[in-house]
Amino acid sequence: MRRFFCDDIAGGTATITGDDAHHIGRVLRMKAGDTLSLCDGAGYEYDAVITSVSAEAAVCAVGERRKSGAESPVQVTLFQCLPKTGKLETIVQKCTELGVFAVAPVLSARCVVVPNKDFEKKRERYARVAAEAAKQSRRALVPEVLPLVELKQIDPRAFDLFLVAYEEETARSLKQALRAASAPQRIALFIGPEGGLEESEVARLTGAGAVSVSLGARILRTETAGMAMLAQVLYEVGS
Repeated sequence: MRRFFCDDIAGGTATITGDDAHHIGRVLRMKAGDTLSLCDGAGYEYDAVITSVSAEAAVCAVGERRKSGAESPVQVTLFQCLPKTGKLETIVQKCTELGVFAVAPVLSARCVVVPNKDFEKKRERYARVAAEAAKQSRRALVPEVLPLVELKQIDPRAFDLFLVAYEEETARSLKQALRAASAPQRIALFIGPEGGLEESEVARLTGAGAVSVSLGARILRTETAGMAMLAQVLYEVGS
């Protein structure tokens, strides 16, 4: 069954507009009476039947709302220090496929890239990348790409568990930290930039409640570390 995101669902009716409406009517040549599946982008799905199609909109009658089985019961937010140009788009795409809840770009001391005033325009592009990846991976939720934040502004206490990947950590593995936690529902993962995190930055985060962890004996690139850490966390929590 064809599947689309739609944020205009109310009163038993859904209206699909924009590129998806064009795709339904002109490319797929769907018509009244055809069935499809809708997602509201917030984790819920609906079975739907098209009632009318035009060049501008496809109107559908929708059934009961149900929670999607594609989403993890645990919300994982990735705090990703800004990598070199082009890498953040890949990180957003692949982490969306894996099941991330949100991605927060972070500015830390050793970031090679210094964002300019156009970062908000880039964030709009990252949001589109997340939406396309969510469609491709048949998710029912589109991860939010949050505004750029400085490391010093982050409060680890806003999460049930805040994990910092740190290459100098030798006493605690990611698995140990997860198994020591008491059923966290909101987990944050923090990944440093190409140059790594300064010791003072790690101390600031751990002093505010974060837990530093090792990802293993091998040093991963920043664009690899977030994906690997996310996959391990979701596996451990049973997603």
